Amino acid sequence: MVQVTEAKERTRERISRRQVDKFEQRRAQLAESALQTLAELGYARTSLREIAQNSEFSHGVLHYYFADKVDLLTHCVRRFEEVCVTRYDEIVARAQTAFELQRDFATAMAATLRADAKMHRLWYDLRNQSLFEESFRADVLEIDRRREEMIRQVVTRYADLVSAPLDVPAPLAYALLDGLFQQALLRHLAGAEEAAAQLERDVPSVLARLVAG
Repeated sequence: MVQVTEAKERTRERISRRQVDKFEQRRAQLAESALQTLAELGYARTSLREIAQNSEFSHGVLHYYFADKVDLLTHCVRRFEEVCVTRYDEIVARAQTAFELQRDFATAMAATLRADAKMHRLWYDLRNQSLFEESFRADVLEIDRRREEMIRQVVTRYADLVSAPLDVPAPLAYALLDGLFQQALLRHLAGAEEAAAQLERDVPSVLARLVAG
């Protein structure tokens, strides 16, 4: 009898796990579908109904999987950031000289500015909204921490390659590079064709100024 009971319990646990996995997979699918609408319209102008109208999913389906717009938006940005926070890992790993790291890091930043401008805009929109919306402030802080760690790896590797210590704390290095990127993004969205190229030229000089010399 004990063995039968234990077997039934294990079966229930497996079914429960499958249900949870299926639910999360569905949320991921819906988030992917919603990302483009959110990136196009921004936080303030997007509702679950608006997203439903621009996707193959009904408003009822979205509302079943996400409690509200904040829940959906946060999930979307998390998925995007999962890709973003590992974007420069390979560059850091393969760089053998400071010049290679400067060049490849600058090229990658310019490339993502060109290719993913609306998605980056969504991130900055969410970060700004978190100043007012306490409900997703913790998520924004966690994403920001991971972005800072990504930049810390880049600048630490650069300092190692030039055999000089960082002249600023890693959080300040992140703030400088993030601010540079955000300014370039604003110009790019405003139609400045040279914004990405200018960013690519500026990044190496910023890196050079981060180390003692």
